Amino acid sequence: MTHGPQTAPQIADPIAFQLFRHAITGIANEMALTIFRTAYSGVLKNIMDYSTAICDREGRLAAQGLSLPGHLCSIPVALKASIAAMVEPIVDGDILVMNDPYSGGMHLPDIFIFKPVFVEDQIVAWCCAVCHHTDVGGRVAGSNAADSTEIFQEGIRIPPLKLFRKGVEDATLMAMLRANVRMPERLDGDLRGQLAACRIADQGLQALVRSHGRANFMRLVDDLLNYSEILTREALKRLPDGEATFVDYIDDDGVDIGKPIKLVCTVRKTGDKMVVDWTGSAPQVKGAINNTYSYTAAAAFTAVKTVLGDGAPNNDGCFRAVEVIAPPGTITNALMPAACAARGLTGFRLADCAFGALAKLAPGRVFACGDGGNTNVSIGGYTAERKPFIFVDFVSAAWGARPWKDGLEGNTTMFANMASYSTETVESENPLIVTVNEFVDDSAGAGKYRGGTAMRRDWMLLEDEATLSVRADRQSHAPYGLDGGHDGAFGINIMTVNGAAAKLTSKFTMTMRKGDVFTHHLPSGGGYGDPLERDPAAVFEDWLDDYCSVETARDIYGVILTDAGVDLDATTARRALLRAA
Repeated sequence: MTHGPQTAPQIADPIAFQLFRHAITGIANEMALTIFRTAYSGVLKNIMDYSTAICDREGRLAAQGLSLPGHLCSIPVALKASIAAMVEPIVDGDILVMNDPYSGGMHLPDIFIFKPVFVEDQIVAWCCAVCHHTDVGGRVAGSNAADSTEIFQEGIRIPPLKLFRKGVEDATLMAMLRANVRMPERLDGDLRGQLAACRIADQGLQALVRSHGRANFMRLVDDLLNYSEILTREALKRLPDGEATFVDYIDDDGVDIGKPIKLVCTVRKTGDKMVVDWTGSAPQVKGAINNTYSYTAAAAFTAVKTVLGDGAPNNDGCFRAVEVIAPPGTITNALMPAACAARGLTGFRLADCAFGALAKLAPGRVFACGDGGNTNVSIGGYTAERKPFIFVDFVSAAWGARPWKDGLEGNTTMFANMASYSTETVESENPLIVTVNEFVDDSAGAGKYRGGTAMRRDWMLLEDEATLSVRADRQSHAPYGLDGGHDGAFGINIMTVNGAAAKLTSKFTMTMRKGDVFTHHLPSGGGYGDPLERDPAAVFEDWLDDYCSVETARDIYGVILTDAGVDLDATTARRALLRAA
């Protein structure tokens, strides 16, 4: 179905419409909370790497739950591909499953569950849940290695299939899935959480249809999508027309070490429309950081929605005003058999790149670059009793400075919206000790408003041996500052064996042994504005908090500190000297 620009909501009863809007969003949120409460794995119950949504009868996103912006576009893309792939009719009681990146998915750990909602023998909506599973097989525990070179190394691929037929589970398919993963009970438990979320949503939607009537329910969904489109287009009108391009680089792909990978984002805005064009970005690479189209589109939509700040509900209507161009065969839209397990890294960096372009188009509405996306650390192996263990963490650190305020530290990237493991949980569930978990002193990107500080985390292995897989970046290309703000600090990977420390590359897979300590410094956020314009009292507060040293205060901010506070006369003289220089 095609949709032209909407000019008026044409909503007969605005109050009933708003009640419906919040009701359907509430059902999607209830799905998210169901997964949170029933999940087996720490990736879901602690980190919350999952999303839930309600789609309409055509597979268009109608409401998204409390979850990840990174999944903003992926659910409808995967659902429509799954519906199209069915060779037999979809009937009441059927439930679809898939994870294949080249059939509408993102990467193999993200397994989608889709349940149709039938009313009077017709589909009126779909309940959708996507979860990052701890392990889906492949060459590396956690199935998320950056240095795989083709998708066949990354785990079991599930094309769009029926997991349930007329309410009966396909036992053969479940047996196949369980036989190909390292921790089948965890996979099974997390899938059950997804299924529970979809069944609860089905009940909620059935009640919503009964209260409104089937025809009116479907009309209200159409109104909701049109409403988001109108808000999006009106917000776009308020941005200046023009074109802006931003270029950034990923350190490397984990295979061709030291070879930077170019990212190019061009935004073109005219009236109530915008194009986000990734033409010029690098061809797809050997390593597993290739993106599929849906994840690239999600990065673009997230950046645009953040800048617009229009309050439009997250649904298909937002997508209609923004065209995303991602040439096939590039790192932004890879083709088979490209590896893509670690595609999260590229998605985060694409969001950074899109924000960079938008900062040129609409100065003062975009914050400086954050840590470049969370770092994935996977540690897996077997105990002496041959019992498997897999620890998967997504470590987040810092936002860049905002045009009006400092960046945040200890906070996930906006594109991910995930939590971090607590030390106590890591140590109670895994053969690991977290020996260090702290902010890094004097690491924030300087500016009138400083970036968030870097974070350091160290893990010591207690078992005899494990495989360590790391997906990190921004270790040779720093997070950018804006409007005169300084870049953030680089990330660092270090392995300490028998007291001897060695620096590692940003992406790798290696063997870790008992007593070895892996150290990771996340990058910090970039600064915003001239550091010489920073409030001296804020510099003093940062010194008290170990966010800023006396030397940085003097040499970068031009602030002379004493134990009692700021020496204002010396600070005025120092800043005048630095400005003259």
